[in-house]
Amino acid sequence: MKSEQEGAVAVPTEAEQLAADASTRSRVARSILQHGPSTANDLAGRLGLTPAAVRRHLTVLASTGQVTSREQRVYGHRGRGRPAKVFALTDAGRAEFFQAYDRLAIDALEYLQRVAGPAAVEQFAARVAESVSTRFHAIAGEYESPTEALVEALTAEGFVASLQPVASGVQLCQYHCPVAHVAAEFPQLCEAETRAFANLLDSHVQRLATIAHGDGVCTTHVPRPVPATAHPSPQGRAH
Repeated sequence: MKSEQEGAVAVPTEAEQLAADASTRSRVARSILQHGPSTANDLAGRLGLTPAAVRRHLTVLASTGQVTSREQRVYGHRGRGRPAKVFALTDAGRAEFFQAYDRLAIDALEYLQRVAGPAAVEQFAARVAESVSTRFHAIAGEYESPTEALVEALTAEGFVASLQPVASGVQLCQYHCPVAHVAAEFPQLCEAETRAFANLLDSHVQRLATIAHGDGVCTTHVPRPVPATAHPSPQGRAH
């Protein structure tokens, strides 16, 4: 006959439960880091957890400033109910993983600049911007406007972007910057990104603010296209 002690189910101590929760939250954050902005259902599927459990951990991560959320954009017909929330890491959340890597990247760029000159850093920055350009070209045909395609390409690359209409056009807003700490030391990264936007949109865009310089959001103004009739050809003028 087994004793009561032998048959009892082990109950984790409070310390063990806290450690387990912290480990799961780290897995949730790392999944967002690796896969980009995600819904609770996305995370649950990847991690083998219930959506309710994931939402509980996301609530804690949001309360500590490590994740931020927005409503998922829905193109075309929208079903009943509110859109799902998409969760992305904040700079504070990324810092939990990448403080050492940021320092390494800055050191590497400083070395590159010293041995190969500023032009080499500019070439590297242009290569970094190519990842967004490549994704943009892959999906551009699926969207009504180039700006919408650029927003989606940026969000897929972890920049959490949206469009805000203004009287003179639209403002392209990026609420997260994966390279903010490095770009604070090497603004060539921001400059190359702005040039890429201008090329992709065929527009004279203007960068108004950057997270790397301490602003809360990276903001780029995209002016409204000038109608062709605003510049009549010589053939159309009266003689």
